[in-house]
Amino acid sequence: MERKTFRHLNLNDRIKMETMLNSGHKVTEIAEYLHVHRSTIYREMQRGLYMHREEGYFCKEKPRYSSDLGQKRHDWAAEGKGRSIKIGHDTMLADYIENKIIQEKYSPEAALAAAENSGIHFLTKISVRTLYRYIDIGIFLRLTNKNLPVKSKRKRAYHHVRIQKRASSGQSIEHRPKEINKRNAFGHWEMDTVKGKQGVTKSCLLVLTERKTRGEVILKLENQKAESVVNALDRLERKWGDMFPKVFRSITVDNGTEFSDCIGMERSSRCLGEKRTYLFYCHPYSSWERGSNENQNRLIRRHIPKGEDFDAKQEHDIAYIEKWINDYPRRIFGYKSSAELFRNEIERINQEKT
Repeated sequence: MERKTFRHLNLNDRIKMETMLNSGHKVTEIAEYLHVHRSTIYREMQRGLYMHREEGYFCKEKPRYSSDLGQKRHDWAAEGKGRSIKIGHDTMLADYIENKIIQEKYSPEAALAAAENSGIHFLTKISVRTLYRYIDIGIFLRLTNKNLPVKSKRKRAYHHVRIQKRASSGQSIEHRPKEINKRNAFGHWEMDTVKGKQGVTKSCLLVLTERKTRGEVILKLENQKAESVVNALDRLERKWGDMFPKVFRSITVDNGTEFSDCIGMERSSRCLGEKRTYLFYCHPYSSWERGSNENQNRLIRRHIPKGEDFDAKQEHDIAYIEKWINDYPRRIFGYKSSAELFRNEIERINQEKT
């Protein structure tokens, strides 16, 4: 079928549309009759939507379309919008962005980067700032601020004074080599746990983030004990074998009880008497010292919201989230993914061995 060109509906179009909707015509039929794309009809239906109260004993309400209301809202938007809506000429780009943000949980910035790298020829190109503005003023059919990972969940910040209840188990972050702080060297990680619904979820996720590439490793633990963390690192060491000390050169953690067994986490399970890595502990209640870890945890929360019980999550669910994060386009890396950069570092290590 020939692709419909974009045009604005006028009042006569809206009256015809209202009549056809009330007569039971389908959206595709109305779009064909008015010579517009079906997305135009869907957006217009949202613009002129109201709740119609039917006569009768129960006074039921049903959603209806009003041509008058649709025209008023169109005129109101036209008065203050300034330049024309660029994306209105490109329903393919609008649908692509909606799918990336709503279904695949991308940020608007990442969605635009994915569109640019997709190889699809879109008719228009918009900036991140313009996309946020379009979402704010309700240009999209399904996409609103509620679908955005950060904007929809902003809360008032409260400041609490906290006191650490026990001493750190190992070396302080103050003794961490400066090369780690600069993020120029590969193999230095931050580690944290992501917990489910308090008082319900027994399991937790052990999350490791590589500081240079932001590569992510997620392991599910049966419980939140220090022994489970050590066992998880043992499994990771067996997986990487001789490469483990080169890939996991150091790990920075907070002072949670799950990280209290510093000796167990540092010692090798393959080579008795040897260290497999070096542990550094953040200052009390200083999560910003594991900034990469904290940012990655927000990405996990897009899939497992805070307060959700994830005892039932299977290994393939966790593997999907890990891959999604590693394949996510990053602005800091010119929209390359962490997976690409991580693979390059592993290849470099292998080349040095030969």
